[in-house]
Amino acid sequence: MIRDLTDTTTKDISKTLVRLRNEVGAIALGRVLTLIVVVEDTDAQQAIDAANHASRQHPCRIIVVIPGERRGRKRLDAQIRLGGDAGASEIVVLRLYGELANHGQSVVIPLLLADSPIVAWWPGKAPDDVANDPIGAMAQRRITDAAEAHNPRLMLRKRAASYSPGDTDLSWTRVTHWRGLLAAALDQPPYEPITGAVVSGAPDSPSSDLLAGWLSRRLRVPARRVSTPRGSGIASVRLERESGPIDLVRPGDVLATLSQAGQPDRRINLPRRELPECLADELRWLDADEAYAEALCKGVAELPPIRLSAADAAKAGKAPDIAAARRLAGRLGRDESAQDASAMMSAPPAPEAAETSEVREATARKLAGKRTTREKQADKDRKKTAAAAGDATSGASRTSGTQTGRPAARKTAKRSAAAASTAKKTATRSTAGTRKATAKKTASRTSSASRAASSGASGGSGTSDGTAPS
Repeated sequence: MIRDLTDTTTKDISKTLVRLRNEVGAIALGRVLTLIVVVEDTDAQQAIDAANHASRQHPCRIIVVIPGERRGRKRLDAQIRLGGDAGASEIVVLRLYGELANHGQSVVIPLLLADSPIVAWWPGKAPDDVANDPIGAMAQRRITDAAEAHNPRLMLRKRAASYSPGDTDLSWTRVTHWRGLLAAALDQPPYEPITGAVVSGAPDSPSSDLLAGWLSRRLRVPARRVSTPRGSGIASVRLERESGPIDLVRPGDVLATLSQAGQPDRRINLPRRELPECLADELRWLDADEAYAEALCKGVAELPPIRLSAADAAKAGKAPDIAAARRLAGRLGRDESAQDASAMMSAPPAPEAAETSEVREATARKLAGKRTTREKQADKDRKKTAAAAGDATSGASRTSGTQTGRPAARKTAKRSAAAASTAKKTATRSTAGTRKATAKKTASRTSSASRAASSGASGGSGTSDGTAPS
């Protein structure tokens, strides 16, 4: 349900909300927070869709503030969305005109939910100091997106200079899966200290800088950045250690490969995180993000300038080769498909119960790429069957070649001569039969003509007398 209110007041908006809630009767009243979205009119619909999606996990009241034209008389237009048009929340869209566009906080205050946290979100352009912004000052949590700025690296420096507990950025949220995978890789043997880190990412990707800053602070090692083409986001991470590096590479937009010494290469699903997912993730936390604060305020400032491209760093052996990782992902995908097909044909039924030691041994054997006795025997049987089939095929080919030599040619010539003789006899018989039929027809016609002539002669002698018999 959508209801439009033109040139209205906050009092009328509140009354309309109560009346519509009673009419619809199916709105979740257990809302956990108020989400204030400050956005330009051109980006409003995308922000509303993302907030609507996030509200399915966090039921809330969404207040969208759209500053309009600041010239002219002040006016407030509102739109209320409930039910299926608002997901698990209620949405109030406020368009402010004239002098009212500079006082969004005064319009928002009467519409806030009582005794619930407030989260402010700027999907596009945001103030340099969001904590001292009139709307940001009311919120316990303030969400920005440095990737939407014209100069993301400069925006990160501004965020670091004005950071206040409760600030966060969606560029930090986008590296959550990268951080989880790298932390899990360090939990695998060999347990050796990390001596350095290299992050390959686009120059317009603030997520790459935040990830490098986080690695630098958490691992207490020097971290470097190398550049990939603009718009590519994070491409790879290398953690250097004595036995060999840990390489996490995403050559495309979805699949990544993880390579490390002593472990088999693995293909991992690592898609780019969409805006609704990132927003819903940030709404789970209402306290200060200490890891983000350390990466932003200290880690990013310690990063040296970018001097190498990812291709040059790969040639020098300082960063993973993205093209080689793409080929590795393709090979791993084909191997996994073949293993799945083989497992479906030859895997024994699962036991009803198993000891913990047996499960651990089977897991270690699987990770090491070792095959069981049953798998080895099945492989031998397949090779024997293929070899036997190849021998039978080659034997049949040789036998067929011997039998179709000169004797076969002679037989073919004899058959051709017999067919030609039969055709000639058939043609001769056909011609003789035709002649006999023609002669028979001619004789028949001649006999008929003779009988007709005899009959005519008899009739003429009977009438030449001129007298009838007495």
